[in-house]
Amino acid sequence: MALQNIGASNSDDAFYRYKMPKMVTKVEGRGNGIKTNIVNMVEIAKALARPASYTTKYFGCELGAQSKFDEKTGTSLVNGSHETAKLAGLLENFIKKYVQCYGCGNPETEIIITKSQMLQLKCAACGFVSDVDMRDKLTTFILKNPPESKKGAKDKKALRRAEKERLKEGEAADEELKKLKKEGKKKGSSLKDGPAKASSTKKKANSSDEERMSPTHSQVDEKEEVVDDDDDVQWQTDTSLEAARQRIQEQLSAATADMVMLSTEETEKKARALSKENGSPKVASPAREEKPKAENGSPSTHGTLVNELKLSLRKGVSASQLKSTLSALTGSAQEKMDALFEALFEGVAKGFVKEVAKKKNYLAAAVTQDEGSQLLLLRAIGAFCGKSGSSAMKEVALILKTLYDADVLEEEYIVQWYQEGLKGSNKDSQIWKNAKPVIEWLQNAESETEEE
Repeated sequence: MALQNIGASNSDDAFYRYKMPKMVTKVEGRGNGIKTNIVNMVEIAKALARPASYTTKYFGCELGAQSKFDEKTGTSLVNGSHETAKLAGLLENFIKKYVQCYGCGNPETEIIITKSQMLQLKCAACGFVSDVDMRDKLTTFILKNPPESKKGAKDKKALRRAEKERLKEGEAADEELKKLKKEGKKKGSSLKDGPAKASSTKKKANSSDEERMSPTHSQVDEKEEVVDDDDDVQWQTDTSLEAARQRIQEQLSAATADMVMLSTEETEKKARALSKENGSPKVASPAREEKPKAENGSPSTHGTLVNELKLSLRKGVSASQLKSTLSALTGSAQEKMDALFEALFEGVAKGFVKEVAKKKNYLAAAVTQDEGSQLLLLRAIGAFCGKSGSSAMKEVALILKTLYDADVLEEEYIVQWYQEGLKGSNKDSQIWKNAKPVIEWLQNAESETEEE
């Protein structure tokens, strides 16, 4: 079934994760009994997290026709013959009024009925509460048929994990089918080339020893073509002594250079002491003059780590290869995490949350390094938002929500980081005020699951 992004404003976003199936309609009956059946209304309503009776009733109110949704069979009928494009436009209006948050546009909202019989939309992402226009005809139907209470955050997270596992199983099955197809093609090509190979072996047996030792140019070309057509080539790392030395020189960071300088300084002191005893003149070492230094007299470890990670990312390091790249660097775990976050998102001005969603696999690979690595990532986010400017600082709540939905961060570590920040020396920072809606949402979801 074809899928599309929820909301017309997000139709061009290829990375938008909230999707729903495209509407499918069918005209049934004739004359006065003609009706339009929305075939996949149940699937659309599930994607919008709204009862299918709401959308069906909304179509009837807007078109001025009778509408009916059968709970047992799941059929949605609207009297009259209506085009799919017209119903899709009405569904878009329904999404703007009763699904999307009026603040951030996120469709992950919940309908709340207040004590004064008013309808509100509470956003689970930014915490904004939107007031629904009560002049709409559908509001009276919603008040008479209130929505069921949503499940807790932990239950939704378990459902998302089950869906991810099913997708992984499907991808694994697709890869197995591709391998079987490749093996079938190779077997077919080997059967076709069988007679030709048999005749060539006879010719080689009758040829002289000189012809056997020096193959012709056409034979060499055939071998090269066979190697180029093979898709299962395994690339190996050069393990020669010269290549190993070159890699060591490339990975030599500023910290190791400092250690080398310390050892040279010690040897210089010993040489000077011996020269004083022997009465010989002092010899100046050129090593100290040749080494470049930073402005404060010592090279910046953080800047070196950021540059090395940027270089590896430009070379196309995948998320699975990032673990070995980080382990090869020198520095503490917090320094590596700070450098990784800055290398991934430095220079991003707009759409910071979208960039985080694109590169979440790198952060997930870095989090699995050791215990407590989630706190390291949270501290790196806080440090980056504190100095990067207003864009990342304003979107810190959405950043945490995105990484929480992607199973990169867990709620207990997010709350622990927030509490440590309020007690620390930087407790008056704006980042804690901006992150407060997500913390409240996590704590409320936790209390709801405990009550259930």
